Amino acid sequence: MPRQIDLKKKLDQLRAFHRSERRAPSYSEMAELFGYSSKAAVYAPVRKLIDLGYLKRSAGGRIAFTQKATGKIAILGTVQAGFQSPAEEELLDTISLDEFLVRRPESTFLLTVSGDSMIDAGIHPGDLVLVEKNGAPKNQDIIIAQVDGEWTMKYFFRDKSGVYLDPANPAYSRIRPRGSMVVGGIVRAVIRKYQ
Repeated sequence: MPRQIDLKKKLDQLRAFHRSERRAPSYSEMAELFGYSSKAAVYAPVRKLIDLGYLKRSAGGRIAFTQKATGKIAILGTVQAGFQSPAEEELLDTISLDEFLVRRPESTFLLTVSGDSMIDAGIHPGDLVLVEKNGAPKNQDIIIAQVDGEWTMKYFFRDKSGVYLDPANPAYSRIRPRGSMVVGGIVRAVIRKYQ
C-alpha cells in the first residue's frame, strides 16, 4: 500500500524554510525537511504541489515557490490618506501578510468576530482578529479571555482591585471576573475584507 503524503505538513515545512532562508530549498534540503532518507522520495510530493499550483519549475529546472505558496503581495509605494498628491507606481518590495502580521506563527491563530462590543476600537462583526497565545497582557491590550466560563474580547486593565475588561462600545459594561479568568491570547491585528 503506498504511503499517504501529508501535503499540508509538507507545504508548512516549505513555507517555514522560505520564511527563514528567503529561497526555495534544494531537493537534498527537502529530503532533510521531510525526514526522507533519499532525494528520490521528494519527487512525489513536489509533483503534487506543482500540480496544485504551490510550486513551479524554473527555466533551469529548479523548484520555485508560486505566489499561492508564499502569499506574497507587491508593495508598490505609499499613498497619502489626506490631500491628493501625484502617485507613481514603483515596486518597492514584496511581502506576505504572514511576514507582516505574524511574529510567532507557532502560537498565532485567527478568530472571526461576532458582536459589536469592540466596535469603537475598529473591530466589527465579521472581521478576523489575529491572536497570539502565551503573552502576558499589558494595560490597554485587546485580549481574548474566558471570564467566568464565557469567552469574550475586550481591553485588558489591571488596577489595585485586580483585573478588569473594558468594552469599546458604551452599550456594554465593564467586566470584573467574579470567579475565574483565563487569557486565551492578545489581539495583534484586525483584518477586514471589503466586498
